[in-house]
Amino acid sequence: FTHKTEYEMLRSLVGSEMCIRDRDNNKVFFRDENLNEEIHPFWLRERVENIELLDQKTQQRLFDPSTMESDVIIKSAIIEKDLLNITFSDGIETKIDINKIIREFKNSNSISKIKEKVKWTSSLNDVKKFNFHENIYESVEMHELLASFYKYGFAILKNVPTHDNYLIKFANSVGSVRRTNFGEHFNVSSKPSPNDLAYTPLPLAPHTDNPYRNPVPCIQILHCIENEVTGGLSTLVDGYTVTEDLKKDFPEYYEILTKVKVKFKFIDKDVILEDWSELIELDENKNFKQVRFSPRLDYVPVLKKEELDLYYKARKKLSDLYNSDFYRIEFKLMSGDLIMMDNYRLLHGRTEFNPNEGKRFLQGCYIEYDSTDSKLRHLQRKFNIN
Repeated sequence: FTHKTEYEMLRSLVGSEMCIRDRDNNKVFFRDENLNEEIHPFWLRERVENIELLDQKTQQRLFDPSTMESDVIIKSAIIEKDLLNITFSDGIETKIDINKIIREFKNSNSISKIKEKVKWTSSLNDVKKFNFHENIYESVEMHELLASFYKYGFAILKNVPTHDNYLIKFANSVGSVRRTNFGEHFNVSSKPSPNDLAYTPLPLAPHTDNPYRNPVPCIQILHCIENEVTGGLSTLVDGYTVTEDLKKDFPEYYEILTKVKVKFKFIDKDVILEDWSELIELDENKNFKQVRFSPRLDYVPVLKKEELDLYYKARKKLSDLYNSDFYRIEFKLMSGDLIMMDNYRLLHGRTEFNPNEGKRFLQGCYIEYDSTDSKLRHLQRKFNIN
């Protein structure tokens, strides 16, 4: 560190600074281009990693900070390399990794960079396809597959075994399968008296799955068992790209589609599922969070005529973009191909096919983001990937 008369400072690996100012009061500050903030002593006290205070395997505290008085003060503090050596007024001495503190202040985590989305349209043609092998579940290649999934919203794995519902083994190797009224998994093939258009040979327009659930399943996995037909191409549209373009080109449409909640409803002989949501849902920072689009299942609420005029125009524009050749990619899933799709981000569909040409049989299931997030963090730790 660089020593100065009134403070010590460390330039961190991520471009921010931590410093100790005013030696008499021993205050610790975090500073970057946007912030110059004192760090509360008790906030630091909660993060002690001494072996008697933190379980080294689970990283769970061996003390309960909610039962402690929060008026502890810093008795002494010094920065040495990447560590903050600190002593508190309750007698605890510890060393804290400065870069961990800075990541928390910058609200970043080990996979935040990997999860950054890349916009794409029909020109997308350089997405890597991955090859299955028996040891892939605990491999660097699995880390690459999950990173690609977050980047583009989907990932394709080839040569996955097609016997014994292998889909479930794959899904459970990543996380845990989410069971729905369709079962632990569902079969996608033509059948008589279907309860969903997916089980017909008809074309499927771009849509998201299960918009009527609360919460909506995050990730859909489809595994192609057989595909002997010439049609039946799989289609994908990036809802993130489409809605960002809508925001730029048609802000009035974007605004109403992010504010008005519609009812999605599914009815079967044993279930009635309903949920309300915007077609474009934003997070607390007004950034993209999720799209829901299944116009055969949505019901617009009663609004003033002028509002409905605008809403219907906005929905029509959004539908036109989703169905545009400019945004859609098409490809044929072959036997053994498995695709993971982000159901919060992507719309998927299918072209028409003739069932008389042969068999087209896929199996599908759902998992949640905590499964892929956890697997990604685990593989980063295992292979020391930054």
